[in-house]
Amino acid sequence: MMLVTMNDKEILKLGAIRDVCEKRIRRADAARILSLSVRQVQRLVTRFRQLGAAGLVHQRRGKPSSNKLSDDVRYHCLKLINEKYPDFGPTLAHEKLSEIHDIHISLETLRQWMIADGLWFPMPNANPRSTNLVTGVNVWVN
Repeated sequence: MMLVTMNDKEILKLGAIRDVCEKRIRRADAARILSLSVRQVQRLVTRFRQLGAAGLVHQRRGKPSSNKLSDDVRYHCLKLINEKYPDFGPTLAHEKLSEIHDIHISLETLRQWMIADGLWFPMPNANPRSTNLVTGVNVWVN
C-alpha cells in the first residue's frame, strides 16, 4: 500500500471518480460536480483504474518548477552584488546587473535572493502609523 497526499480538491475528485467507477453516478454528473468536461472525467476514470488514487494527484507535485533559475545563476548574482554593489538596494542592483553584466532576472527574484542572503532588509513601513493607546487616535510618527 502506498501513501498518497491529496488536497481537498483532489479528495473531491477521488470521490466523484470512484462513484463513476462503481456506477453510482454518470460521467456527465461527475463532470458537472467537478466542473470538467465529460471527456476529462473519462480520462480521470481511466487513470484511476490504472494507477488508483495516485493517478488523480497532480503529477508535478514535489518537483521543482521548470522555470526555476539554477543555483549557479543565483550564486553568481549574489557574488557580484557582494563584491561590487554591497550597499545597493534591489532596484539599483538589478539595473547594474542588467546594464553592466548582461544578467536579466526579475527584480522581485533578486529582491527575494538579497533578503534571504542578508544583503538587504526590507523596511516594514517607510512612514509608520501608530495608534495612541490612550485616545485610540492614529498619529503619524516621523
